Amino acid sequence: MMNAIKNYIKSLFLLELLRGLRLTLSRLFRRPFTIQYPDERAPQSGRFRGLHALRRYPNGEERCIACKLCEAVCPALAITIESEPREDGSRRTTKYEIDLLIVETRIFEYHFEERGKHVMTKEMLLEVGDKYEAELAADRATESAYR
Repeated sequence: MMNAIKNYIKSLFLLELLRGLRLTLSRLFRRPFTIQYPDERAPQSGRFRGLHALRRYPNGEERCIACKLCEAVCPALAITIESEPREDGSRRTTKYEIDLLIVETRIFEYHFEERGKHVMTKEMLLEVGDKYEAELAADRATESAYR
């Protein structure tokens, strides 16, 4: 019964509305946090991940050994991997595709102009890895500090 009376008084005097107005007025005279994108950039965490990339070893060989673990653990089922055996008995990937609606590198400025272009092939992923290798390696080195 007491709760009903409190609720009636709150609604009669519009207490929630007054609380909201007080919050609005307190923020009204503060300096706004607005950035002029793309000229200005918002701060980005070192652990942010955007566009996927496949990396290579220093000798130029791709790092993916087609173990298919990433395909197995991907919660969105966005990774597709096909492989074939090499002459030395190890495996190599023949197809490595990722649906880019999931993100991994620090590159967040990418878009798709045509339907179906959000799936990146192995060659496209290796190209991104080659282009941003220095940044990816530096991120990997600092990432160990968080573990």
